[in-house]
Amino acid sequence: MRIIFRIVFIAFFTATIILLVRLSEIETSFKHGGKLSRASRHVPDPDTINTADNTVVDQRRFIIQMMMHAWNNYKLYAWGKNELKPMSKRAHLSSVFGAGELGATIVDGLDTLYLMGLHDEFREGRDWVAEHLHINEIDSDLSVFETTIRFVGGLLSCYALTGDTMFKDKAVEVADALLPAFDTPTGLPFALINPSTKASRQYHWAGPNSILSELGTLHLEFTYLSDVTGRDIYRQKVNRIREVLNNIDKPGDLYPNFINPRTGQWGQRHMSLGALGDSFYEYLLKAWLVSGGADEQARIMFDTAMQAALDKMLRVSPSGLAYLAELKYGRIIEEKMDHLSCFAGGMFALASTTLDNSLSERYMDVAHKLTNTCHESYARSDTKLGPEAFRFSGAVEARAQKSNEKVYLLRPETFESYFIMWRLTKQQRYRDWGWEGVQALEKHCRVEGGYTGLVNVYHQNPQGDDVQQSFFLAETLKYLYLLFSDDSFLPLDEWVFNTEAHPFPIKGKNPLYREAPKPVPLEPANDENNRI
Repeated sequence: MRIIFRIVFIAFFTATIILLVRLSEIETSFKHGGKLSRASRHVPDPDTINTADNTVVDQRRFIIQMMMHAWNNYKLYAWGKNELKPMSKRAHLSSVFGAGELGATIVDGLDTLYLMGLHDEFREGRDWVAEHLHINEIDSDLSVFETTIRFVGGLLSCYALTGDTMFKDKAVEVADALLPAFDTPTGLPFALINPSTKASRQYHWAGPNSILSELGTLHLEFTYLSDVTGRDIYRQKVNRIREVLNNIDKPGDLYPNFINPRTGQWGQRHMSLGALGDSFYEYLLKAWLVSGGADEQARIMFDTAMQAALDKMLRVSPSGLAYLAELKYGRIIEEKMDHLSCFAGGMFALASTTLDNSLSERYMDVAHKLTNTCHESYARSDTKLGPEAFRFSGAVEARAQKSNEKVYLLRPETFESYFIMWRLTKQQRYRDWGWEGVQALEKHCRVEGGYTGLVNVYHQNPQGDDVQQSFFLAETLKYLYLLFSDDSFLPLDEWVFNTEAHPFPIKGKNPLYREAPKPVPLEPANDENNRI
């Protein structure tokens, strides 16, 4: 009897040890982004993407190699710094995040590595974040907007994809460092915050004003952070911004680019879907999308503003190119369109296909036309890469005229629209245009030490600007990779991309949303027990 008992005990003990080891392996893989976590969490594995077109497979693999070239050189020459100077082969210390060691390229690029199946690179980046990302030690001014979309957004995306709570905890740490910027009479945040001293201020060039696109592009990150932590403070901050902007008088149903956070009054009446305005409108649509349609106020605000924008800002050149001009006091002031505005093709397509209303047909028509115009700005340059801004005046169409407009900063917006237009229309031209962009990047931007922006896209042998922007890894390469991936890989009815291309799961439609359990309310005290 003792022998049988010992055999049973040994078998049970052995099985328990095997189970614990297996659980440990799963937990390790789950935390560090291995394939176990991907399979167990319903995230598509790029190694198993199905496609009958071998050309598309080769194109996707080529873009992975581009990512490896960018990442490996950053690791070699600027690891832990914010960005890389690929021609000088050293860190770029004058980036938007300055010289502090915040690892902007690491945080921004992590979810791209994960989605491309680059597990070893993802793990080394994840470990750097866990051990070295300490935002409260930074004694310099950071942009509340840029820090939110790149850091809070990037960390939350990695949390959604992997379930690794380290990413969530770091997102909380970063968001908490930004909160003092919201301590204004209106609740509208100042533009800049020093995490170490907690002091906040505005950009000198903006006077007393905050920027519409910056204060309006925090909603996705802060509401999602509240949902996954159960802490309502973040949602309260952005809901206050929404309340102010919804209630304020809007000239012609449009939102000027400047607003004073002390008085809650508009600054100069300059309106744009490019720089200073762009992503505010994007986030109205995406706040509605990521909420699973629950945030109806955001969709109403979006449709109202976009109807006004199309009526007053949409122009057509003599040759038939549609573009979004800029307004001041209700009048066209510049017949130009920013590269930053080239996201709008994808935005209007998403608006058209996610709600059938009186604007849907017009939205899709505009989506095609704007994306075509942005492609023309690429096609009409010697490098086949688009300028920072392009104009429509006289004989000039879709070309830059000023020297500071002729630069290409490795921007993603045109590729973003190609990706969304391909997913929603399946018109082959969008993939063809994307591949043209890949070839142009390889020919003109790839250098031995990474990828550089260009000083003048109209030169056949352009000079590089010697900056590998963090958004090149976060956005440009991600959107190109997704353009050549199947619809089942981050499907648009389950994921919404923040303005830095970090994917967020849609609430109620994607199990990776990972909403924290609601706190259980305390039961009311028993009156009998409280009587004296």
